[in-house]
Amino acid sequence: MTKEEVSSKINEYLAEEFEVDIADITPDATLKEALELDSLDYIDLVVILEGNFNIKVKQEEFTSISTFNHLYDYVFAKMQHVAA
Repeated sequence: MTKEEVSSKINEYLAEEFEVDIADITPDATLKEALELDSLDYIDLVVILEGNFNIKVKQEEFTSISTFNHLYDYVFAKMQHVAA
């Protein structure tokens, strides 16, 4: 899967789960503001990523992710690591 495909899938999953317009999900948008996340929503976000992309998200790594672009890079890198 290419990085663009990963990004597109992430956008689709999150727009549906958090009931936001997919147009609001842009690479430079912050996760918290675009998805209107609270602390419990972050747990849902991690579960979505782990379940749909077959990766394991580490809390200490995930706390530094603030924008969608960071999220795309993180998930893509994790998928590459799992495939290796």
